[in-house]
Order: sequence, then C-alpha cells, then structure tokens
Amino acid sequence: MSTLNEIKLTNAQIAWRAAQDIADGAYVNLGIGFPEMVANHCPKDREVIFHTENGLLNFGPAPEPGQEDWDLINAGKKAITLKPGAAVFDHALSFAMVRGGHLDVAILGAFQVAENGDLANWSTGKGGVPAVGGAMDLVHGAKRVAVVTDHVTKSGAPKLVSRCDMPLTGVGCVTRIYSSLAVVDVVEGRFVLREKLAALSLDELQAVTGAPLHLEGAPEDLVVPALA
Repeated sequence: MSTLNEIKLTNAQIAWRAAQDIADGAYVNLGIGFPEMVANHCPKDREVIFHTENGLLNFGPAPEPGQEDWDLINAGKKAITLKPGAAVFDHALSFAMVRGGHLDVAILGAFQVAENGDLANWSTGKGGVPAVGGAMDLVHGAKRVAVVTDHVTKSGAPKLVSRCDMPLTGVGCVTRIYSSLAVVDVVEGRFVLREKLAALSLDELQAVTGAPLHLEGAPEDLVVPALA
C-alpha cells in the first residue's frame, strides 16, 4: 500500500466533500481555520447562508487581494464580502441565534472525536488557542455538527478514538466526520463507515482508527475532484 500521505485527501478535497452535503437554504457556521474552506466549494445551484459568531449573516467569499474592507471580517479575522440581504449585528444577537437553535449545521475542526460523538477541538497546550471560543455554544446550538479533519495526527496517532483524552468541547454532539481517508457517521455510540478511499482496504483504515468501524452495507468509494 502507498503511504497515507500519498493517498490522503487534501484539506480542500475534504472541504469539498463536506460542502456537498449542505442542503439548499441551510444556515451554516464554519469553524475558524480549515473549516472556512467549505464556503469555497458549495454547489453553485444551492443557496447557503453563512453565519459567523462575531456578528454577520449571509457573508460572501474573500475579496480580491487589495480590495479588503477590514471592518468586514469573520470570526477568524479574515476579510469577507457581504451578499445581498446580509445582516450585521452584535455578539449578543449572534449567540442568541446559535443558542436558540437557528443554525442547521456547524462544521468544525477537531483534535479528537470519540465514537459516542464527543468532540475535543481546543487546547491550552503549547501553540493552542487559549480558550474554547464559540465552539462550545455551536456544538449544542446547531441542529447538526459535522467535523472536517485529517484522519490521524502529524505523528500518526488516530483522531477518531474510543474516548477523548483532551478537553471536551461537547458531549455526544458530532454526527458526521469528513476525514482525509473516509466519511464516518456517529450512530448510537458507534462509528459507522459510509465512504472510504478506494486505495485503502478496510483493514488498513481500521489500523489507523482508534475505535471499531462498523458497516451498514458496503461502504462507497470516497470520490472527490482533483484540488490543491
């Protein structure tokens, strides 16, 4: 078998795959960093209303270099544009939207996801963001929580685990994981494999997953376009 680094999906490809499952008309929050890439890959025939917890609804793509308006940024402090009908508001109203259950989906990054859906995506360790930010509200306010992540850490340790040993963001909140090797659902406290890279056998995938992968029928091939 080729090494995982040779066959695994890029972040852009993972983001593309996650974007295909966003329903038309959905209200979506994207986590800071890698999850923000999902906004670049939504199907052209779908209207998706993006929310950012610093107080914007229905923002558009990043402006062209040199055209930034630094009064218009997302929660990751990146420049954005506004779509027609966009709204700007304060943090209190933004978090009322989150906590009131008005978001259809939150797509976040992860350090670890447990087979029961627990999520750990923040750390106060070396190089870590020194606070959980809005993620703790998002994982309990959004109707669905999905994760985009590499399947393993830089050292090769599984990110999909039987139990998280890092600080939890939320308990039993994740429903689907889009990784660099597979698409996995969390169903009744189990990882259920939906799609995997064709170049990877089930045994090879299981070897880099920290909890049992269950099947409900044969998994489909994880097919994505060639993206950087």
